[in-house]
Amino acid sequence: MNDTEHTLHLIGDVARRTGLSVSAIRYYSDEGLVQPTDETDGGHRLYDLDAIARFEFIRTLRDLDTGLEQIRRVLTGVVSLRDLLAEHLDVVESRAKELQAKRAILRALVRKESTSERAKLLQRLVTMSDAERQRLVDEFLESVSSDLPDAAVEKIREAHPRLPEDPSPEQLDAWISLSELLRDENYRDEMRVYLRETYATEAGRRMSAPAVQEFISSAGGDLMPKLGAARAAGLASDDPRVILLADQLVQQSATAGGVTPDDDLRKRLADVYSRVDAITSEALQHEGYRATEGRYLELVAIINDQPAPDAELARAAGHAGANQEPDLGRFGRWLSEAILATVV
Repeated sequence: MNDTEHTLHLIGDVARRTGLSVSAIRYYSDEGLVQPTDETDGGHRLYDLDAIARFEFIRTLRDLDTGLEQIRRVLTGVVSLRDLLAEHLDVVESRAKELQAKRAILRALVRKESTSERAKLLQRLVTMSDAERQRLVDEFLESVSSDLPDAAVEKIREAHPRLPEDPSPEQLDAWISLSELLRDENYRDEMRVYLRETYATEAGRRMSAPAVQEFISSAGGDLMPKLGAARAAGLASDDPRVILLADQLVQQSATAGGVTPDDDLRKRLADVYSRVDAITSEALQHEGYRATEGRYLELVAIINDQPAPDAELARAAGHAGANQEPDLGRFGRWLSEAILATVV
């Protein structure tokens, strides 16, 4: 050992070395956490390097908001440092969740003038159990989807919000917004009307029929991403690779529909895809959709940490990036031209 290890330090020096105040050092000593190593003839406390290290350790734990009794348990060997830190981590994580919930409530309250009753409601929405959330969503979906075709109901129910165990502030905020919508009778009425106009009319029934949905999902399901990537890469509609993919799409469509992949089918498919852009644009900008089903799907996507549905629709059609306004009127015509490239 060298001489410095035997050096004793007055309380003022210990304070400078540890960053603790003199009063804090006296307090921890009086509490028996760190006993003075010795005293001067005048009764002043002296501490060695080991005592200084214990003070530094105490300061570290106090900076983590560790309680005095918890520190005492570690210093006296009642509990290991690892176990103490694990306990403290549980406390910190619990507080973090509480703060996230409070932040979400405050953001919701700031958005509009709020009463104390609404504040209580928001608190209850955030602290709902999984079972309560499930009941709220199920009751809403049951209310707005009655009398719709089965395929349409199944499609709507696929978009089910599932708040994670450790949600982000944005997910909590989205859950509050969604919960308020689900409880809003005016929103329910608007959603009910929109869904009936979309799915329960004659055209809606035809489009939501199982055979049609099976055709849509099977015909080109693996090819559309490839075609979208080709369009995004800047390949022209007459590029041989694009023409090959378009021909494969025609073949799959023919197989799914039980028809011959002839020029007549190619012309009919080309006509359909030439109108895709206008249909997509109308769907994305339809006020009824954006205020009802679109808003529901948008909030569910945030809660479930999934891409926004409109962004996915735009990307699927080969439009601009998710953060840009979709540049409509391109992909459908491009694919239509590729399909017609082999027509004699």
